[in-house]
Parts: sequence; C-alpha cells; structure tokens
Amino acid sequence: MTMDIVFVVVFVLAYLAITLEHTLGINKSAPALIGAGVLWSLYAFHATDPQVLTSHLNESLITTAQIVFFLMGAMTIVEVVDAHNGFEVITQRIRTQQLSTLMWLVGGVTFFLSAVLDNLTTAIVMVSLMKKLLREREDRLFFAGIIVIAANAGGAWSPIGDVTTTMLWIGGQITAWAIMKTLIIPSLIAALIPLAITAWLLRGRVVHSPEADTSASAHHQAEGPLMFWSGLGILVSVPVFKTLTGLPPYIGMLLGLGVLWLLGDWVHRDKPEDDKAHLSLVHSLSRIDMGSLTFFIGILLAVAVLEHAHLLTNLAQWLNHTVGRMDLIVVLIGLASAVVDNVPLVAASMGMYSLADHPPDSFLWEFIAYCAGTGGSVLIIGSAAGVAAMGLERIDFFWYVKRISGLALAGYLAGALAYIVQFNLTH
Repeated sequence: MTMDIVFVVVFVLAYLAITLEHTLGINKSAPALIGAGVLWSLYAFHATDPQVLTSHLNESLITTAQIVFFLMGAMTIVEVVDAHNGFEVITQRIRTQQLSTLMWLVGGVTFFLSAVLDNLTTAIVMVSLMKKLLREREDRLFFAGIIVIAANAGGAWSPIGDVTTTMLWIGGQITAWAIMKTLIIPSLIAALIPLAITAWLLRGRVVHSPEADTSASAHHQAEGPLMFWSGLGILVSVPVFKTLTGLPPYIGMLLGLGVLWLLGDWVHRDKPEDDKAHLSLVHSLSRIDMGSLTFFIGILLAVAVLEHAHLLTNLAQWLNHTVGRMDLIVVLIGLASAVVDNVPLVAASMGMYSLADHPPDSFLWEFIAYCAGTGGSVLIIGSAAGVAAMGLERIDFFWYVKRISGLALAGYLAGALAYIVQFNLTH
C-alpha cells in the first residue's frame, strides 16, 4: 500500500508539471519522461520477480511503440502533403468568409472523417489544414479545440475510429454494426453542442486567410493533388489493411509511408537536388514534432506502471463498491480518461467485467465505448487527438481548460444522457 501511494504521488507531481508547462518554462516532455523513468525504477525495486518485470516492460514498450510509430507515420504523411501544398485541394474549394460557417464545415468533416480514419490522424490532418485557412492564431486555437472534440466523438461510434472502441471490438465486447447504430446519435450530440455554441460565439466574424504562396502553388500544381490524394488514400487504407490482415494499424501506416516515399522519389527523380530537397520524405521526417512524440512516450510508459501495479483495476473495483450504479461508474470512467490514458482504463474495465455477466453489445460495453472515446476531450491531454493538436498548435493547457473544457463536458454529458434514454426506450 505504501508503494502504491508513492506511485500515485510521483504520477501526480509529473502530471502537475505537465499542466504548468508554460508557467514553469519547462517543456512538457521533460516531466513526462522523468515521471516514466522514476515510476519504472520504483516498480523495478518493488518487483520480486525479474521475469515478470521484464514481461511488463516489454508489453508496455510494444504498446507504446505501436502508437508512436503510427503517430510518426501519420505526421510525416501530413508533412509531405503540406510540402507539396496538397491541402490547397480543400482550401481552394472552401469559399465561405464567415468563421461560423467555416466552423460548421470543419466540425462536420472532422466528425465523419474520424470514423473512417481514426481520431488521431483526423486531428492531425484537420489542425494542419487550419494553418492554411486561418491567419489569426486565436481563431485557429478555437478550431483546434472543436476539432479535438469532433474527432473524438466521431471516432467513438466506429469500430476503427478510436483505439478503445477497437479494443472492445477485437475483444468481442461489441460488434461493428451494433456500435455504429447505437452510438451515432449520442456521439453526434457530443460534437454538435460544443460546435453550435462555438459557431454562435463566432457569428459575424470574417475569415482572415494567410497569404497564399502563388509561386509554390503554380510550381506544384500537378504534384499537390497527386500527393494529397495519395496521402489521404494511404490514411484511409490503414483501417482496411488492419481489417484484412489482422495486423496492428502501425504496420499499415509504415507500409503506406514506404509507398508514399517511393512515389515521391519517383515523381521528383529528374529534378536537381536543390529543387527537390525540401519536397523529399526525409525532409518531412525532420519537420515532425519530436517533442510531442517524446511526450507521448513518457505519458504512456508512466500510465503503464499504474496499470501493472493494479492501481487502475483497484480504482474500478472501488467505484463498483462505492458508487454501485453502472451508468454513473462508466460516466466517471469517461471523465477519468481526461486525466489518464483511456486505453488502460478500458483494459481494466474489460478485465473487471466478464462477457458471461455482460454479453456483447450490452449496456456496459457500448456505454464504455462512448464515454472512454469522448470523455478525453474534457482536457487537452486526455486523448491522442488532443495531444497531437497540443503539439501542432502549441495549445496551452489552461487556455483549453478555460475555453474548451466546459463545452466538451456539456457535449459529453448530453451524449451520455442521450444514450441512456435511447437504451431505455429500445430495451
């Protein structure tokens, strides 16, 4: 018990340092990595079986590496498309000059694109796109916040849209058609309420677009659309690849990255080195945000210690005995996913409750899929989409809390209520 308290204290201190990044003037990656290193060191001293310790570390490393490889691939593909001005395929077709109208368009595209791709990739693509559409940083921050909410909500109702929904799908707790049918309305509500409020706040304001690089556009007139559609096609094909092969998504992402690398080198094969250097995939790799990747590594490894120490499982069991009501417990699990990673929370829930007591597509599993998928939007570091947006736009933790968290919470609770009402009406 004493060691459990030490684990919690170390994690909380690291978490506080992350949230106070701008106040302390210390990059969030530093406390995340230090927290992970200290927690694993303490866990090593506490462990009695070296083989179990090695097994836990290897398991955590595999899980973390899969997500980091996936994120690295997605971010690089976005950078390649950006280097070729590929996003102009979309920006040139958006004619609205009203911020509120643009907000509706972006929110809708993000919600449905997230279900087809996944919330992380969609957030990276859409936040990057906003840099091409909006000059004012304050406007981009609001859009990034709504993109995080819409991406998480869109991913929750699709078996391939969010890692936790995918976990439940692979584990047999939910089926693809049932989860899409039952969660589409609650997820839509979770996205629509914040979207409507933000669009109303932005009414009457006009879009201030950044200056277009016309020379670059002309130079890459043919290559831009080619790389855009190739990159988008690769991202869309990753879930299909996973479904067909059963392999982890990062394998499909790395395969797609190799294909795009081959295509880029072939397209620019006849150009002088100086002209094609900034268009190469090697250059795009150098432009991805390594700070965000190292932060992600630290957070995932730190939370893994709490999982292996059974602290998350104990928390879930305590909630079961203390709260009693299953709907309230799942809502609290969703809110907890805004603080710690939703993956171990869902994994703990899957270990706590058996399929014999709660068969596939029952209330518990569907509601966990919704709450764990959308609850992370309440805090910027509560989801992979939020972490990616935080890195891409340098979003301040407390700015998000003041401006976006309340909207995300309102949508989350409204969607949860909608699911409960819908379940009671259909059962």
